[in-house]
Amino acid sequence: MRPHKKFVPFPFEYHQEIELNIESLSNLGVGIAKVDIPSQEDPSELSKWVVFVPFSLPGDKVRARIFRNDNNCSQGDLVEVIEPSPHRIDPKCPLFGECGGCQYQHLEYQTQLEWKTQQVGELLKHMANINHEVKPAIPSPRQWNYRSKLTPHFNKPKNGKIEAIGFLRNGRRNSILDVPQCPIAMEEINDALPHLRKEAQLNAKQFKKGVTMLMRVTEGQVETNHRSIATEHVSDLAFNFLAGDFFQNNPFILPAFTEYVAKHASMHNAKYLVDAYCGSGLFALALASSFDKVAGVEVSETAADWARANARQNNIENATFKAASAEAIFADIDFPADETAVVIDPPRKGCNEEFLSQLFAFGPSRCVYVSCNPSTQMRDLQEFIKAGYVLEEVQPFDLFPQTRHLECVAVLKKG
Repeated sequence: MRPHKKFVPFPFEYHQEIELNIESLSNLGVGIAKVDIPSQEDPSELSKWVVFVPFSLPGDKVRARIFRNDNNCSQGDLVEVIEPSPHRIDPKCPLFGECGGCQYQHLEYQTQLEWKTQQVGELLKHMANINHEVKPAIPSPRQWNYRSKLTPHFNKPKNGKIEAIGFLRNGRRNSILDVPQCPIAMEEINDALPHLRKEAQLNAKQFKKGVTMLMRVTEGQVETNHRSIATEHVSDLAFNFLAGDFFQNNPFILPAFTEYVAKHASMHNAKYLVDAYCGSGLFALALASSFDKVAGVEVSETAADWARANARQNNIENATFKAASAEAIFADIDFPADETAVVIDPPRKGCNEEFLSQLFAFGPSRCVYVSCNPSTQMRDLQEFIKAGYVLEEVQPFDLFPQTRHLECVAVLKKG
C-alpha cells in the first residue's frame, strides 16, 4: 500500500515492521514502547522515541507495523505477539480487537484495576500538578454482563438492506462492525438482541438514514422506546426516568458508589447537600438520609420533574429540586456555605468556567467531584486548588470493566 501523501518517513518507513517491548499503557488503553533512534540533528546521538501500539500490553514483546510518524511519536498496528505478557489472557468476545467498544478483554481483571489506578495518578501529577495518593480502583461486582444500556447502530440501508448492526470498528469513524452479541451487556439485552436485529432487517426499507437503536434494561425487560419510562433500583431506592436519558449504566456497583459519595460528602459536620448536576436525582436521593436538607439543581426542567417524582415515590421529604439557569446555579440556595457539601457530576467535558466561578463564590465547605473523564476532572482540580480547596482523597471506581473508561471521585475541602 502507498503511504498517505502527508506521511512523514521519519523515523520509520511506511508499514515498516519493528520489534518492540511494551512498557506501559496510555489512558486510552494503548500499549507504549520506547526505542532508541538516531537524532535528526546529529545521527551519532541516540534519543528515546515513543511508539503506540493498540491491543498490546506491558510485558509483551510484539511486532508492530508503522502507519504514522508524528512530531514526537509513532503509531503502529499490532502484527504479532512474539512473547506475551504474563497478564495477557484470551479475550471473551470473538470480535475483540475489531470492535471499538472494549480495550482490555485480553488483560486479567486485577491488572486492569491496577493500570486504571496508576493512570489516574499520572493524570493527577502531570495535568493537575498534584502529588497525591490514589486509592486502588474499586472493582465492579460484575466483570461481564454489567451494562444496562446498549445502543447498537447501523448506516443508511443500501438497496433495501442493512449491511451491519453493531458498533464502530476500532480506529474507524464510519465503518460499523456487525455485533450479534455483546458480553459486557446484561443478559436481558443479549436475549433481546437477535429479535431487534431481525426486526430492523425486515423493516430496512423504511429507514431513510442511519439509526441508533436503544436497549435499556428495566425491571427485567428491555425497553427500546426513548420516551418510555425506565426504572433502576439502587439499594432500597427506585428511580424512574426516560429510557433514552442518562443514568449510570452499571447498576451492580451503584450501591457502593453512592455510599462512598455519601460518606465523604457528609464528613466534618456537613448538614446540607447541593447536587449541582442532579439529573433524575441519583446522588441527591441516595445521599438524602445523610443530611438535614438536600437541594438538587438542574438546567433541565424535565430532569428536575423526574427528580421530584422520584423523591415522592421513595418518601424522601428533605430533598427539593429546582431548574436553574446556567448563569444562576446557586442563586436560590440559602444553605450556610460552611455547613454545606456540593456533589458535582458533570458531563465528559467537565465543568465550565461559569459554573466553577459560581461554585467558588458560594464557597461550600466540601466538594465531591464525580467524573467519567479524569482528564477534564484533573484540569478542573487545578481551579479548585487555586480557589483554596485541599484535595483529601481520590478514589476510582471501575464502572466499565474490559474498557479503558472509569469513574473517579475526588474529595475536596475548603482550606
